[in-house]
Amino acid sequence: MIRHLSRLRLTAFRNYAAAALDLDQRHVVLTGPNGAGKTNLLEAISLLSPGRGLRRASFDTVQAQGTDIGWAVAATVETDDGPADIGTGALPDGGRRVRINGANARSIEAMSDYLRVLWLTPAMDGLFSGPAGDRRRFLDRLVTTLIPSHSAAVSDYDKALRQRNRLLEDHGDAAWLSAIEAQLAELGASIHLARTDSLSHLQALIGQSLDDASFPAAQLALTPLFEDGAEPASSTALEAALADAWRASRGRDRAAGRALVGPHRVDLEVTYAQKGMPAALGSTGEQKALLIGLILAHARLVKLRTAITPFLLLDEIAAHLDPDRRRALFAALDGLGTQCFLTGTDRVLFEALGDRAQTITVRDGRLQHD
Repeated sequence: MIRHLSRLRLTAFRNYAAAALDLDQRHVVLTGPNGAGKTNLLEAISLLSPGRGLRRASFDTVQAQGTDIGWAVAATVETDDGPADIGTGALPDGGRRVRINGANARSIEAMSDYLRVLWLTPAMDGLFSGPAGDRRRFLDRLVTTLIPSHSAAVSDYDKALRQRNRLLEDHGDAAWLSAIEAQLAELGASIHLARTDSLSHLQALIGQSLDDASFPAAQLALTPLFEDGAEPASSTALEAALADAWRASRGRDRAAGRALVGPHRVDLEVTYAQKGMPAALGSTGEQKALLIGLILAHARLVKLRTAITPFLLLDEIAAHLDPDRRRALFAALDGLGTQCFLTGTDRVLFEALGDRAQTITVRDGRLQHD
């Protein structure tokens, strides 16, 4: 049996006052006009994983307008061990809670015991030529799918970094600054090692299928963490090196108004492997295909490393692919052995899926099986 969502319920989420879907294990195609709520539905599913979902929205902004009812997303996940009921929803303080099989979960990451989620959206089309911050967030999403606690580590690191910046600006207590830098070093080492380890495994998997890939293959690398390019291999040594670097750069960082060294400055370098050129120099179509190939490879890696094949949320994925590429994509999705959610305004784009998919029409926050 393919792990799949058999039931999905939304309450007061974006433009859905209330919505319900009962599904089988086939792929799900969501069609309808722009603004109907297709992406909102994908966003709801993306919140069944750690982090802030595919739009990275604060939780208070996903609340439906004109109602005092808190937003909620609930799903039944069919697994080899039986169904699991997963739900997440609003908390009064603007955060969110998670419930699993009717009980409060010990952490947000507990959802990852039952499902993992990856996505591609049109906003990611300029990933390779856009700001480095977008590529770091993309990389951290991939890592989180493998290591669910990574999302919380990145969030805690960002908070500690802001604290350090404020202390430097205010010429705060040196002992307190050292304590913040020690916390940053522990979090930073964890984040950097998780990134490098995940990239190493992903690159190895890509290399195994380089010759027969239906989509372009990526060569991946991180820019150096330190200016001299040297990086300690052990977590303890890396922590010490980071703490030393921040201590030595306090003056420069105070003048710059930000920390000039650390995992938040690293960039993900992507090369089109078959052509040996930076991904940013490829055509729009090549960059799109390269991104799809990267997501498909990572989905295989997650399946291999966790025994849970991630659900794929593919927003407007087919519109910019020619018919041959669309068929290759659908075949690759079938090969993953997972349930994929695809959106588009024109259902003709998904005809090649045939009865391998169930089609849902979305109009003004209402869902209807075709």
